[in-house]
Amino acid sequence: MNFIETFHRTVRRHSSETAIITDDGRSLTYRELDDRTARLANALNERVGDRRAATLAVNGPTAIEMMIASQKRGIGNVQLPFRDSPGGLAAMLEPTDAGILVFDDANAKKALEVLDRTDIEHGIHAGEASIEREDVESYDVILSDASTDEIEPHPDYEHGVFYTSGTTSTPKAVLFDQEKLWHGSTQVIMEMGIEETDTALVTTPWYHMVTCDAWMLPHIQAGATLVVQSDFDPDETLRLAADHDVTGLLAVPTQLHALANRQAEAEYDIDDLSYIRTGGSIVTEGLVEKASEHLTEGVYNTYGLTEGGPNLTFAHPSVQDEHTGTIGKESFVSEVRVVEAADPDEDPNPEATVEPGETGEVIVRGPGTCDGYMGRPEETEWLIVDDEWIRTGDVAEVDEDGYLYITGRVDNMFVCGGENIYPEEVEEVVETHEAVDEVVVVGVEDEQWGHRVACVVCPDADDLTEDELDEFCKAHDQLPNFKRPREYVLTEEKFPRTDTGTVQRETIQTEFFAEAE
Repeated sequence: MNFIETFHRTVRRHSSETAIITDDGRSLTYRELDDRTARLANALNERVGDRRAATLAVNGPTAIEMMIASQKRGIGNVQLPFRDSPGGLAAMLEPTDAGILVFDDANAKKALEVLDRTDIEHGIHAGEASIEREDVESYDVILSDASTDEIEPHPDYEHGVFYTSGTTSTPKAVLFDQEKLWHGSTQVIMEMGIEETDTALVTTPWYHMVTCDAWMLPHIQAGATLVVQSDFDPDETLRLAADHDVTGLLAVPTQLHALANRQAEAEYDIDDLSYIRTGGSIVTEGLVEKASEHLTEGVYNTYGLTEGGPNLTFAHPSVQDEHTGTIGKESFVSEVRVVEAADPDEDPNPEATVEPGETGEVIVRGPGTCDGYMGRPEETEWLIVDDEWIRTGDVAEVDEDGYLYITGRVDNMFVCGGENIYPEEVEEVVETHEAVDEVVVVGVEDEQWGHRVACVVCPDADDLTEDELDEFCKAHDQLPNFKRPREYVLTEEKFPRTDTGTVQRETIQTEFFAEAE
């Protein structure tokens, strides 16, 4: 089944019920959401035919309407990460064949730079800011002028393009159709028992797979209400939860720490909150206990990745007492195995599963996994094993009862505030500073962020300072703020390397940051 079919069914069942509530007090019923997305789909078709549309917007109605309208077209929505830089966004758009860019007030300046750097000929602005450009139209005007007639979807029934960080400076694009996302959405409804009477708070960026397919789409499919927060702030999140009798919350561990700490002090009336979905980085025993004490005992620890599509594993709250911190076992439509880790240039053996108490690489297969990366055949070849298994690059331990615990990465990636950070991406930027000779970036464990980005530099000039490096990174076009180093060390020592010239990262991390951890 394609997700748009479930959306039409939801509209028939719950047309007068509230679909979306914004943090500034606006709301839409399912009937209104259906009408607006029909108009938007027709308007997009008139302007770009069978080319894709791209969306650069914070959490809000525009993002959700673009997803549904693109599903009605059957032509994918390119879900751009609004935290990235204009140069990075332009590079991300290259393989997508996007013909139009929809953006909001919060991203207007960045969007106009993207239009100037790409061959996208049309822009649509959703907001009140004054945009004086011939190639940019008003979102509200095109909706008011568009037809509400139902259109015939493209037979590919695309949902859209997601992005996942890679080993290069440009995140990789992954295309998903609606059937794959229907599997994921239905699975989450089964896992968490989502009902039409639920009200779910959206605090994490909409463009991530977990926010989209493991949170917003399941609640839309069930006919529930989404309360959408444009920018995370613990007090605002808790206020929205109290004001709207929120029953469900998605939060990465960094957010969960902040929410539990704030609720312990402020004691908002959030008695209706009954389930929290978390994941994205390691969830510690202490965090589960803190969230259970101050927010709700219904904490679901989950695990997935963009390439895997639907959620791969989940741990029901009832297992946390005896298996605290586990990501659980495989979900309903996914087959998950932990196998002996292979060298980076070799495929793992899907049959070489590890014994209880051992660690290995997590691999997965199922009807919702991706078919590879757009325009990146070599990376796709690495990703897919035996034409059906997806390599996650994550290392997990399996206990005696079959529960999984994420312990690290096969490669060098680390997670900061729920975002994947690859050291090579940051190093590539820092190395462009004229006074830098060599640089190594590592992730230092951090209670609040999971990891923080730390940078060790061999300078090529005596007067280079940490403040100068920080200002350079803040101003660099290819480095979004969440990837910027928060700690710098200058050293005259040459970095230790293997016989083949590879930097020994673990040695550097131990030498410079052992005390910090």
